Amino acid sequence: MDDPNVTKRPSLGRRDFLKTSAAAMVAAALDDGASNAEPIAAHASHDPPPSPPGSANIGYANPLQGTNSTYRFSRGNTLPIAAYPFGMAHWTLQSAEGTSWMFDPSSRRLQGFRCTHQLSPWLADYGQAVFLPCTGAPKLDAEARSSSWRPEQAHLHPFSFELELMRYEIDAELVPTERCGLISSSYKNRETPGFIIEVPGHDVTFEQDPNHSTIRFQSRANHGGVPENFATYYIVEFDQPWKHVQTVETHGGAAAHISFGETGSRKIAARIATSFISYEQCARNLTVELGSQSVDRLRENAEKQWQTYAGRVEITGGTDRQQKTFYSCLYRALLFPHTWHELDADGKPQHFSAYDGKVHPGVMYADHGYWDVYRAWYPLMSILWPEKLSEILESWVNAFREGGWLPQFPCPGYRACMTGSLIDAVFGDAAAKGITGFDLKTAYEGLRKHATQPGDPKKGYGRRGIESYLKLGYVPVESVGQSVAETVDAAYGDFCISQVASSLGQEEDARMFLERSRNWRRVFDQKTGFFRGKHEDGTWLEPFDEFQWGSPYVEGSAWQHRWDAPHDIPALIAQMGGPEIAVAALDRMLSLPPTFHVGVYGQEIHEMSEMAAVNFGQYAQSNQPVHHVLYVYAAAGRPDRTQHWVRQVLDKLYSPDDFPGDEDTGSMAAWYILSAMGFYPLCPGKPEYVFGSPLFEKVTLHLPMNKTLQIEARGQSETAVYVSGVTVNGTPQKSAYLPHETVMRGAKIVFSMQDHPLKS
Repeated sequence: MDDPNVTKRPSLGRRDFLKTSAAAMVAAALDDGASNAEPIAAHASHDPPPSPPGSANIGYANPLQGTNSTYRFSRGNTLPIAAYPFGMAHWTLQSAEGTSWMFDPSSRRLQGFRCTHQLSPWLADYGQAVFLPCTGAPKLDAEARSSSWRPEQAHLHPFSFELELMRYEIDAELVPTERCGLISSSYKNRETPGFIIEVPGHDVTFEQDPNHSTIRFQSRANHGGVPENFATYYIVEFDQPWKHVQTVETHGGAAAHISFGETGSRKIAARIATSFISYEQCARNLTVELGSQSVDRLRENAEKQWQTYAGRVEITGGTDRQQKTFYSCLYRALLFPHTWHELDADGKPQHFSAYDGKVHPGVMYADHGYWDVYRAWYPLMSILWPEKLSEILESWVNAFREGGWLPQFPCPGYRACMTGSLIDAVFGDAAAKGITGFDLKTAYEGLRKHATQPGDPKKGYGRRGIESYLKLGYVPVESVGQSVAETVDAAYGDFCISQVASSLGQEEDARMFLERSRNWRRVFDQKTGFFRGKHEDGTWLEPFDEFQWGSPYVEGSAWQHRWDAPHDIPALIAQMGGPEIAVAALDRMLSLPPTFHVGVYGQEIHEMSEMAAVNFGQYAQSNQPVHHVLYVYAAAGRPDRTQHWVRQVLDKLYSPDDFPGDEDTGSMAAWYILSAMGFYPLCPGKPEYVFGSPLFEKVTLHLPMNKTLQIEARGQSETAVYVSGVTVNGTPQKSAYLPHETVMRGAKIVFSMQDHPLKS
């Protein structure tokens, strides 16, 4: 079987819901099949007004996008989140306790507002706590205290959740800050106002300070990736004195019920601060971020944060559905990684380290899976928010300084998850594009270490099979599961490390890693035209089944991994027999039935179900390994096929309500954003993009240094998806590639669109 230490998602399926939104799911029956019905907008009751041409309207973002997901079928596997962009504290709605799938948009009852740090349901939450305004004396277990709500009447935005808790007759609003949040409750009946706090674990202590109307506690909940002294510290400050506090053990942990006076104010605010460092730091966060600010001011501040980030991109044209999808994806792309640093008394960043359990000066981020996000999210950041990218990269360097190894999948610290060491691509892309503001030299020390020395992959650092790779030039099937994936990821990682070495003037190392980057050839079988598993003695793993999922691949078969040499596509095309044969292979990939054999998984997993649910053959947009594949057409001389299929994916597999599979901390969203703009990075680690088919009439990017990139699609329509020509600053382009330097200098790119393909 595949090694569970590197399999992000369990080898089990999920229950599939009808493809409808929260509002439509009220009357929808559940079944186990995929539906192709057009979803009803999940926030139809408060759709924003149409945005003026060329303006950014984050109000179009739908926090429910991707939440209609289950264990067996994913349409995003996301949570509705109110937060600051990259906020440390994410706030969601809990409708189910004790599960990674804590929110079901079809549920008519809520158990509370939850402070969450969950990256993915497959890796579970940590440091969480749940808060619920209430009246009377309800039982405190999650389900017993739950209240009806009407999703179709709620107002859910990235910067505010407003809803009615119908059981208690309370109008409640949650507004986030970067590390804190405020819950404002208007009690409409005459029952005693109350507030419930539930924390996982049965060793929870609620420390009360009635003189200041505050309660503090710690949440130590986690599923790994933290040192023994990890805790999330909370302080809750009420703007009204309480009369009584009851604490009890619940099914999920411990709870406190705070009762207020019946004759007092019927509107109560709970100011909630969090910290990973200490109660002292938590109190500082409370003062700095919340203070005595009103809910209106805090909401305004949060909305401004979103508009500031989203304002880097302006779109004109497209349908209402396309604009909502775009801004919903932009919202998703700006949620992760979590900020993990906090400001000390002098306003300087410091952080508790998930790598050594100590407090250090400097920045830190957490909860990002490089395997998922290196393909599109990091390249998107290099264009739109490179200054934020620099800070995030410096945090990964800090992780190396504190733990001794670069992380494989920080959540929030070392976690063993997925294949390869794809942080190689993260730094390789930054080096190739000249991103500064972080310690590239120290980053290179970490990259070289895991590429030349054995680590401990089961603990979340180092390459699996590195000993065999260094000896044989590939990872044999006897060495580790998913051996082909480990080999091609290592070869691509070596290419990216060579880019870093070259930028630092380490030319001997650069040549060595560049030579190693050709190791993908050792597991490519020219006879079949696929990457294949190979034994230690050099013979191929038999029998070969092109449709079998799992080892020697990961979350896919030979088809989904057929183009796993993004740094060497021309050579891969040559190995396949030339451009015509490569194009034919791509055509066959998209025309075959979505056949899959469960292989070592032993049963159908959700990625198989998601591929089978749509008519794209063996092309599984629902998972990241194929995200560059449609752009290989252009590299093989058929940009018209890239244009056709990219537009098919944009139009048919994304909506304001759904993703084609696990969204994975911005990866699916970034693919949509870049592809909708008309270009995509075929190979992160090379400072260039491949032209595609722009979705909107006009896109304007407001870049750093007061530069502007303007993209126009003249003649674009629902059918005019093909490009007859491209000009950059008036000069016709003969290449399929757009240099990163051209983008960042600012330019005017004009696509001429038509309704029939141009094959050159």
